[in-house]
Amino acid sequence: MNIQNIVSYNFTPWQIVILIFCGLAIGMSKTGFSGITTVMIPFMALIFGAKESTGVVLPMLCFADLLAVIVYRRSASWKHIFRLIPWALAGFGVALVVDRFIPPRGFKTLIGSCILVGLVVMIWNERRGKDAAIPTAWWFSASCGILGGFTTMIGNAAGPIMSVFLLSMRLPKEVFVGTGAWFFLIVNYLKLPIQHFAWHNFSRETLILNLLMIPAILVGALLGVIMVKKISEAHFRIMILVLAAISAILLFR
Repeated sequence: MNIQNIVSYNFTPWQIVILIFCGLAIGMSKTGFSGITTVMIPFMALIFGAKESTGVVLPMLCFADLLAVIVYRRSASWKHIFRLIPWALAGFGVALVVDRFIPPRGFKTLIGSCILVGLVVMIWNERRGKDAAIPTAWWFSASCGILGGFTTMIGNAAGPIMSVFLLSMRLPKEVFVGTGAWFFLIVNYLKLPIQHFAWHNFSRETLILNLLMIPAILVGALLGVIMVKKISEAHFRIMILVLAAISAILLFR
C-alpha cells in the first residue's frame, strides 16, 4: 500500500482492532514487556507493507520511549548502554547496505529471521541457568549491539536481541526495563532522520495516524507499569521468551 494513502485508506473493523492492539502493545513494551512489541510487527506489516510499516511504527515507539524513561529514569544501568550504542550505530550502517539488495517482499522474511535468531539465543541463554557466568567478552556486546541496531533499523524488531543481552547480564527486573527504555530512546530518535532521508518513510498522513494512536499507547504504558510490578521474575522471563516465539511464527506464515 502506498504510504501516502494510509489515512485515506478505508480500514476494516479488524484492521482497526489490530491498530488499537498495536498501540497497547507498544505502550506495554516500553514500561514492562519488551518482547510484546515483536508480536505486533507482523500485523503492522500485513496492513502497511513490511518496509512501510517501520515508518508508521517508529514515531509511536519514540513517544512511548519518552513515557518509559519518565517512569524508569532512575533504574538504568548506563555502563551496559554505553557498551551497546556504538555497535548499534554500526548495525544501522549494515541495515542501510543490506536494504539495497533486499526486494520489498523479502523484508518480512528478513524481520522474521532476525527475531528467530534472537529467540534461539534467548532459549540457549535460559538453558545455561542462573549460575552461568555473565558474558564479559567484547564480542558479546558487539554482536548484540550490531544485531540490535540492524534489526531495529530493518523492522523495529530489536526487542528479542536486547532481551538476550539484558537477561544475560542478570539485571533486576526494574533495571532490565529501565536500561532497555533508555537504550531504545537513544537509538529510536537517532533512527528518525535516517528513516526520513534514506527511506522516505514518513508523511503528514502517517504522523496524523500516529497522533490518533496516542490514547492506546498511554493505556498500554499504564498496563505495563501495573503488570511488571505484579509478575514474578521467573514468569517475566518466560513471558518474554513466549512473546518472541509467537512473533517469529507469525512472520513466517
